[in-house]
Amino acid sequence: MNSKIWVSPPHMTGEELEYVQNSLSENWVSSVGPDINKFEDAIQDYLNSTDEVIALNSGTSAIHLALIQIGVTQGDEVICQSFTFSASANPILYLGAKPIFIDSESDTWNLCPILLEEAIKDRISKGKKPKAIIAVHLYGMPYKITEIHHIAKKYKIPIIEDAAEALGSEYKNKKCGTFGDFGILSFNGNKIITTSAGGALICKSKDIKNNTIHLATQAKEDAPHYQHTKIGYNYRISNILSSIGLAQMKVIHNRVASRRNNYNFYTKNLKANLTISFLKEPKDFFSNRWMTTILTKSYKDREQLRLTLEKNNIESKPLWKPLHLQPVFLEYPSYVNGISENLFNTGLCLPSGSNLTKNNLKRITISINKHYED
Repeated sequence: MNSKIWVSPPHMTGEELEYVQNSLSENWVSSVGPDINKFEDAIQDYLNSTDEVIALNSGTSAIHLALIQIGVTQGDEVICQSFTFSASANPILYLGAKPIFIDSESDTWNLCPILLEEAIKDRISKGKKPKAIIAVHLYGMPYKITEIHHIAKKYKIPIIEDAAEALGSEYKNKKCGTFGDFGILSFNGNKIITTSAGGALICKSKDIKNNTIHLATQAKEDAPHYQHTKIGYNYRISNILSSIGLAQMKVIHNRVASRRNNYNFYTKNLKANLTISFLKEPKDFFSNRWMTTILTKSYKDREQLRLTLEKNNIESKPLWKPLHLQPVFLEYPSYVNGISENLFNTGLCLPSGSNLTKNNLKRITISINKHYED
């Protein structure tokens, strides 16, 4: 049988081992060390921003810490995009707050500006102005930044920009992750670069960065003994994982180019297949194409294609199941238009790793074309 083709496997450069060995030889096996600062600096340089970067152990931790610093507490309401992974919303529940789910629009599949404003007005009329908005750049496609941020500014609601899937994506030549009051990155094993586990919080000042690091390192006070005046968390990244990240950041431009090349290959070689459609970039949008996604005719069509690929040892994944349809979130308010549910029912993520070979891509497209010919 042909070897397995995965949806988005880690892609190592070969240099990671040297960086890790250097950390080990210097005994930086801790949540402190020089490579953490170097990794943060490398991310900041890549973002071409004056924003501060704090490397953490996950993107989920970053969202949690952002919500804390915005002041979200028990009983508050936080607006969250519904069409996303559950990690975008889980930290809202960690704080005893309530997620308010908003459906998608069809141009980017992200947060719908019309429903967003409707929801804000409705929550205010019920005496609960939302404390924050979590907006996601899904599959690397930027959300409608101009429209969403205009609404947020109008109602004075801070934005947490979930760019976990969008490192390298841009809107009007500015990197995603730098638009919100806080930005979130993820370096999970399936992301465009990886530290195996890890993430980052992007913020607007050195004071916020210092406070984030304080909270992420168990909120230890400056004392010769262990002194704590607030609850802290064990959320800091390790020096060894940062070492991996340093090697990965050296090739981020290549990784983005490879993912975009995958998308271009699929659109070219599946173009004759009129039953499949792709998510295109609107004007001024630049997607890292972390994931190449397609829409099929129906749920049945989607599943038949997925099973065909599975039979050929090719992994594919349905698009995210909207959070307002997830059993764990059913009790929370949602403002929906049916778009994300339809995307979930008909959409599929194709293999999109930056280490896909030309033969891999040919094998995938041949399998898909043959499926529709049979």
